[in-house]
Parts: sequence; structure tokens; C-alpha cells
Amino acid sequence: MSAVSANATTNPNIDTTPALTFYAANTPNGQKVSIYLHEAGLPYRQVDVDLDKGEQRHPEYLAINPNGKIPALVDHGEGITVFESGAILSYLSSHYGALHPADRHEQWQVQQWLHFQIGGIGPMLGQLWWFRHGSRTDNREAIERYTKEAHRLYGVVDRRLAESTYLALDQYTIADIAAFPWLHTHDELGLDIREYRHVVRWLDRIAERPAVQRGMAALRRPTAVSPAVSPAVSPDRAEA
Repeated sequence: MSAVSANATTNPNIDTTPALTFYAANTPNGQKVSIYLHEAGLPYRQVDVDLDKGEQRHPEYLAINPNGKIPALVDHGEGITVFESGAILSYLSSHYGALHPADRHEQWQVQQWLHFQIGGIGPMLGQLWWFRHGSRTDNREAIERYTKEAHRLYGVVDRRLAESTYLALDQYTIADIAAFPWLHTHDELGLDIREYRHVVRWLDRIAERPAVQRGMAALRRPTAVSPAVSPAVSPDRAEA
């Protein structure tokens, strides 16, 4: 596993050791946390977990996340370790305050749409990705099933965004951060989303945010993969 630091201060009079260590890989679940850290401007140390080499199953990583998946986060200042991307987003926003609404009712609005992503968007789009790009067999029935469910979920989001500027509230929250990395993969999932015009507008708006761009870029690492090999066939998605 390799480590880099991000969002660190350049002031020599300030301790530059980040309180947060983020264990990551370039998958939608890793991207969620990376985006939040950049949106909140929190200093952190990033440890890249090489999923292709199976580093997520090494004993030292299993001591951090017994489920052997990314992401995971260690808050050294609080002595807290958190795994599962939704739990990490909830912890960071509630503890550090960025993108966390003060109103209790709004907090639950955010939580329900966050869990909609965790329980619906992520698993269903993840399965569609696997059967399109990861499976060694051609399972038409599975692809049809998950394509149909993916369209249903895009429809749910589209109807929500027809009445709300963002997914949970009229302001940007962790619910948007959680859903964006998954929903913007429509091209590699073979999904035509032109009919979901509110989703398209929302995706474009979020993609323009500088912190989103920095957060996504922070997880990209140089690769020796031949240009003839599509990045979509990386097994990383199935391990996140």
C-alpha cells in the first residue's frame, strides 16, 4: 500500500501531520469519500490499496476493515476507525460539520437518500457493472435484470430532482456526493440516460464543482495498462 498526503497546509508553523488516514482505491465508493474530504478541505493522508494485488485482504488491512473492502478511515485525533463509505460520510459530516444541515428533519432527509444510494443505487449498478465487465460468462438474463433495475433507479432520482435542486435537499449534501460517482458511470454501464433530463442536469452541475474534480483526480494513479484495454474491465469495481 502506498501513501500520499492531500489538503495539507503549507504553513511551516503548523503541524502538517494529518489527523485522518483514508484507505482508498479508484472506485465509486472510494470516490465518495475523496470528494467529501476535498469539499470539506480536511487534511488527510491517503493510502492507496491495490485491489488488483489483493492488498485489501492482507492482515494489516483486515485489522482496519475486517470486511476487506475499501474505503476505510482512521481519525487519529478521536481514536476512531470507520469503514463502509456511507458510515464514513455520515461520521465526517456530523463530526466536522461540512455539508451537515443543522435542522434535525433535514438531517434525516439526507440520511434516507444516503441509504437509498447505499442499499439501491450502489448494489444494483455494481451488479450491472460486474455482469457487463467482470463476469467470465455471458449472462443475458442478469444483464437484462440489472439494466431494468438501473433504469428504475435513475427514474426515482429523476423524479426527485424534478422537485428538488439536489437529491436530499435544495442544497448540496453527502447524499449527492454518495450518488454521483455511481450515477455518472452510465456510459460504461451501457445506459442511455437522455430521458432522465433532471439527472443529466444534476450530474453536469456536480461534475463542475472544483472539489469534485480534485477528489476524483486524487484517486487516479498512473497505470501500465495497454491503451487497447478498456479501463472498464478493471476488477476494482467488484472489490469496492
